Amino acid sequence: MPATCSRRHTTLPPSPAPCYVPRRPDLKALIANPKHKAQRVFLVGVELKSGTEWETADSIAELEELARTAGSNIVGEGTQRLESISPATFIGTGKAEEFAASCRESKVDTVIFDDELSPAQTRNLEKVFDCTVLDRTALILDIFAQRARTREGKLQVELAQLQYLLPRLTRYWTHLSRQRGGVGAMGGEGESQLEVDRRKISERILKLDEELILVRRQRATQRAGRQRNQWPLASIVGYTNAGKSTLFNQLTGATVLAEDKLFATLDPTTRRLRLPTNQNVLLSDTVGFIRKLPTRLVEAFKATLEEVVEADLLLHVVDCSHPQAEDQIRAVNTVLEEIHAGDKPILLVLNKIDRAEPDLVARWLMQHPRAVAVSARTGEGFKALMAELGTALRPVRNYVQLAIPHEQSAVIAKLHEVAQIVERNYRGKAARFKARIPPHLHAEFAEFVVKEL
Repeated sequence: MPATCSRRHTTLPPSPAPCYVPRRPDLKALIANPKHKAQRVFLVGVELKSGTEWETADSIAELEELARTAGSNIVGEGTQRLESISPATFIGTGKAEEFAASCRESKVDTVIFDDELSPAQTRNLEKVFDCTVLDRTALILDIFAQRARTREGKLQVELAQLQYLLPRLTRYWTHLSRQRGGVGAMGGEGESQLEVDRRKISERILKLDEELILVRRQRATQRAGRQRNQWPLASIVGYTNAGKSTLFNQLTGATVLAEDKLFATLDPTTRRLRLPTNQNVLLSDTVGFIRKLPTRLVEAFKATLEEVVEADLLLHVVDCSHPQAEDQIRAVNTVLEEIHAGDKPILLVLNKIDRAEPDLVARWLMQHPRAVAVSARTGEGFKALMAELGTALRPVRNYVQLAIPHEQSAVIAKLHEVAQIVERNYRGKAARFKARIPPHLHAEFAEFVVKEL
């Protein structure tokens, strides 16, 4: 009889049911938490007695545009007038319950507040509303995450997201039991899940800071390479959706995304612009600004905003047809102060004159006599803008008088190519010029310079 393996017929005791341990998502899963994918949203704003009703209404309208940009469907909104903010629920428990009832009737899944909420306020409000509660910062971060295209932009967005998420981690975990370390009774209580996640996020933030330092070094190297040509740098700044990218594309022939949306462009782009004065300028398009722009976003986007800090001239593009254009100008100036660029020379560019009444444009030019009125869409006013750019950047050129023999035709041709020629006289044995030449080419024409002007 053939031998058989007894182990094959042994009946093993049933395995104990596995203990369910919730699967912990990684950092990317935390950032892309499905709670943040808003569908049907309700907007909430606060009107403090120190403010005005129209300021609140305009801010809510902007929040609505931000929500639409993020892909949300607005089903309602509400405002609360307060003397001061409630530390627990921001708008007060009574008003929060009133809004919550309205949200339940409309089947709202996300409530968005127009101001930044503390982690405690967010937790308390989610209990009242029984749905996801976000603030303006979280909404802007969601838009930034959708719009970032380059590695630099994605790094900056992730950094801002993690800095926002870190104090709010308790909202994501209910399994906070500690894992014991060591063997038997010798081991003490280990880290809680919350502590582990906080540590991992802190480590990731440090890593992102290091990577962004490298990005800034690379930008500095690129900037140094561009500056070898001694070309001045002009950066386009302005409120989001003021038409900056459209203007940039029209002037330089670039193909930067230009849409009628907030924050259509996040990643900076630099192109060469040749002025009618034979002067080369590096023109840079940057991220748009907005009111109530959180400080952490300004900090995270320092690598991008360095193009603004290093610029020789800022082109502040304003949508002069917008009813709150003056407020938008103040908001941009506030951000410029925050990044230490408030003392830069500024050329005010009044855009979208094709949408504005002529009387309104005239009033703008009366209030800001050194401004230039243009339409980035039609090209109207570009000649005046280019002339003003040449005037504003003129100090970086040397104004000289030259005498060049006629037989030195290559030198004369070079002068016409790189210099702004103010006067010329071809009579006599030598051609005489009054011209503005770039400083880095001064040595090339030094033997023909008669005097400095």
